[in-house]
Amino acid sequence: MKSTLKLIRRFVKILLLSVVGIFALNVVLLILVSFRGASNAGGWQAAEQIGTELKGTESGYTLSQEGQKILEQRKAWAILIEDQTGDVIWHSENLPDGVPLHYSAADISYYTRGYLADYPTTTAARGNDLIIMGHPKDMYWKHMWPTFDYTMISHLPYTLLLFIGVNLLVVILIYFISISGVLRSIRPIIAGIEGLPEGKEVYIKEKGLLSDLASAINRVSEKLKRQERELRKKESARANWISGVSHDIRTPLSMVMGYAGQLEKAPGLSDDNRRKASIIRRQSLRMKNLVNDLNLASKLEYNMQPLGLEPVNLVATVRQCAAEFINADLNGSYPLECKIPEGLAACMMEGDKDLLCRAVNNLLNNAQSHNPDGCHITIGIRTEGKECFVIVEDDGVGLADGQLDKLRNTPHYMMSDNGTAEPRHGLGLLIVQQIVKAHHGSVLFDHSALGGFLVELRFPIINYNEKRV
Repeated sequence: MKSTLKLIRRFVKILLLSVVGIFALNVVLLILVSFRGASNAGGWQAAEQIGTELKGTESGYTLSQEGQKILEQRKAWAILIEDQTGDVIWHSENLPDGVPLHYSAADISYYTRGYLADYPTTTAARGNDLIIMGHPKDMYWKHMWPTFDYTMISHLPYTLLLFIGVNLLVVILIYFISISGVLRSIRPIIAGIEGLPEGKEVYIKEKGLLSDLASAINRVSEKLKRQERELRKKESARANWISGVSHDIRTPLSMVMGYAGQLEKAPGLSDDNRRKASIIRRQSLRMKNLVNDLNLASKLEYNMQPLGLEPVNLVATVRQCAAEFINADLNGSYPLECKIPEGLAACMMEGDKDLLCRAVNNLLNNAQSHNPDGCHITIGIRTEGKECFVIVEDDGVGLADGQLDKLRNTPHYMMSDNGTAEPRHGLGLLIVQQIVKAHHGSVLFDHSALGGFLVELRFPIINYNEKRV
């Protein structure tokens, strides 16, 4: 609708500019034509010049060289009528046949305002006598009765305004009638184009001026719908495959873990075999966690994981995850420092507590697995406006700039490893991103000021209170 209104406004602007431009052009043309018409008053001036150039002598009248030149240039002729007798007392040598040589007062009145023998005439006074100058028949058109009603002349400005207004109204009416068909064709096309990005079912009747464009949009809509259906099938197949594989692996994996645990605790087992059984159990546990992560990532990606939304205190959640991590670190290789402002007791948001705990635990475990020789880990929380920040960083080996850029821009990025024991970033961080996105938050990966790796989670909060202890 907005596009249609914009198009109408554009058409109206073009119409107004066209009307103004045409009006200005007509004014200029009128001035030029009027100026040219005014220059044609030279016929009367030429008659006056003939009267001036006609000299009286003892033997009659003689026309000077300049006067003869005027007649030649205009291809005209001239006569001089005596005032008292009405006789022609002088005429030019090229006087046409059929031009009278005597005139009454009525003849002079008629010929002065009109034509003499079909020749348009102009006149001039020479003393008491009259000069009549005849011009070529195709040179002038003369209005013989130029009489106008005075009331019409006095109302001429209003008449002009009325004329302009009626003409403008007619132009606008013709314009809107002419574009109404175009607008009727454009409106559904614009609505269809606007509906394509929103995934709406688009069909435009293929008729009118833009039927080809409507047909093309319909084909694009059908193609997008077909691609969307195919993509949904692929996504569904992928999710079902991951879910099926995860389910099928769990049972044999549990058996492997169970038997490996029994062998590890068997009293008669040698130390070397006990170590091998321990490795089998730990790697099986790792495989189980990886399968669980893969299944969770698939569910989050396709919105198949329902969120149990409830008020969650991020401060308490971070403290809980930190305590669990410290308790699990029996060797003390990963000392954890919890940095929470002294007066910050609560930071409330709507979320799924289990998934939020999973995100924080993944970050802590990621720091641990990425630094097998141990590192110092810091977890902090702070608020800023209507947002809460959870920051996890370490002083471990960190990432190179290229690896960090790849991690930021590739959702399914997993670092390649050369051995089973080498740590990697990948699926765990992908799950963190998906959990934060599901809670309408954002994730930042960066270098830590401590020299290692930093992850910042940003969540919108609904309420937080600062209590001074």
